[in-house]
Order: sequence, then structure tokens, then C-alpha cells
Amino acid sequence: MTTSTPDTPSPVLILVPGVTGGPADGAARFHLADPAIPQLLVTDLVATRGDGVFETIGVFDGTPVNVGPHLERLSRSASRIELPEPDQATLAEAVDAAVEAHPAVPELTVRVMLTRGIEGTGVPTCWIHARVSDDWSPYRAGMRVVALDRGLSTTVAETSPWLLPGAKTLSYAVNMAAVREAKRRGAADVLFVASDGYVLEGPTSTLLVRRGEQFLTTPVSAGVLPGTSVNTLFARLQQDGSPVHEQLMTVADVQGSDGAWLLSSTRLAAPITHLDDHELPVDPELTARFERVLKGKA
Repeated sequence: MTTSTPDTPSPVLILVPGVTGGPADGAARFHLADPAIPQLLVTDLVATRGDGVFETIGVFDGTPVNVGPHLERLSRSASRIELPEPDQATLAEAVDAAVEAHPAVPELTVRVMLTRGIEGTGVPTCWIHARVSDDWSPYRAGMRVVALDRGLSTTVAETSPWLLPGAKTLSYAVNMAAVREAKRRGAADVLFVASDGYVLEGPTSTLLVRRGEQFLTTPVSAGVLPGTSVNTLFARLQQDGSPVHEQLMTVADVQGSDGAWLLSSTRLAAPITHLDDHELPVDPELTARFERVLKGKA
């Protein structure tokens, strides 16, 4: 990934006090803020408890992709943790404002953050942060992945909804610890495995598997995050006549497949070259096609 340089444009920060319908004092629903000045109080529950949700939107040549699906998923995640319903129209305008305020770059990462707010106030905190994307080209070329136990069954959504399966929360310490473990093992990323033996998703990505002419992903009912990227690819693949399905799969199923990818809105389609010590086939042409679709260019 890239390291900041003096030539890298500064990030853009937008505060959204009107995230739940407009500030009581009649102020603007959102406004630009100085990203170099502290803006978050230490008593915000996101700082003390990680109590919030977020979305990451990829922007390619100035065009944000899947804004609507991302904000809909943000609303679903907010509902799961009993946050007030965010105003999606306000957030969409604020995302556009962040993109417009940032100098033109090929790839931009925009994060929409929604927290429970300052303890005791009951007023959510929301901000949007836009910055130059990391250099994901090494991942898009192919990466080694390790399978790690997630410690949860694929029935968790039904048996233990309080564990928030399928919600994109800001409590990401476990996910980041898993990525660090993968790097200690000489890999770039992780494929989580449920306690009943089925593969789930990556810490920040959705699994896509090819088997012959059909394409598969883990069912949302297994407790994975509903993927915006996989939904985009599924829609295109169906248009092109390829069968797509949600299906429970084992590690052996993925290792014996005709190709697998970890998908995300900024990293796009990262082909898995090895799952643990097993080598998988890689199709650069198909991967490039997926990348164009996920950038909104095909």
C-alpha cells in the first residue's frame, strides 16, 4: 500500500450533524471541517466502546460506486445496533460534497461513519472522510490467503443475533488481529471459517468462488455481511448468462474450485492464488473484467 507523500492531496472531512433529519438549531445538515484539527470528543461512545457502524465507498475517476446500496446497508447496520435511522438523502449529498471537495485522483476512498455519540446525549455523531486510496495493485494481481477459525457457527444469525452477524460495526479489533496473523504466516489476507466447517468471508471482504460456469458466494443467512460488490458482479454475471448462487462451502470446496476472489469496494477483485498451501487457478482476464465492473466502467 502507498505511504503518504508531500504530493498526496490532503483528505477531506465533512461533519454531518443532520444525519437523523436536521440539527435542532437550524444549522446546515453537513459542512466541511478541518481534518487537521481534532473533531471527536473522547467521550464519544465510538472511542470508548467502538459503538457505531460504517461504510466504505470506492470512487473511481470522480465517480462513487454503489452509494445507494452502501447507505442502505449502513441503515440496516444502524438498525441492528438500535441507532436512529440515518437520513440517506443527506448522506448521499454529503458523499458527493466530499468527492467534489477532494482534488481529482484516480481512486478515492470515502468512509461514512455513524456512532452512538457522546455518552448520555442520545445524539449520534456522523462524519465522512475522503482520502486517496491505498495502492491495492499487489492484491489485485493475486494474493495468498490463510483460513482462520472465526469461532462462530453458520447458525449464529438465528441463534445469537446479539452478536450482530451481518452488521458492519466499528468494532474491528478482531478483524485487524486476523489480518496481522495472516501476515505473520506469510499471507496477505484471511478467509474466516465457521465452527461448523464452512467458509464465511474475509475480515474486510466478500468471498466469490467459480465452479465451472457458475459463481458462488456464502449465504447471508450464515452471518456474513451482505456484499455490495458481490451483488454488483452477480447482477452482471446473470446478464451474461452465468448461473450465480449462495451456497455453503468448505475450505476444500474453495481449494478445489476454478478460481476464487475476495471482493471489496476499494480493493475490488483480489484473486486468491493460494488458500493455505493449496494453489488455486487465476484468470487475469476475468479478474480485469470484474475490476472494470466494480469500478462502474463496464
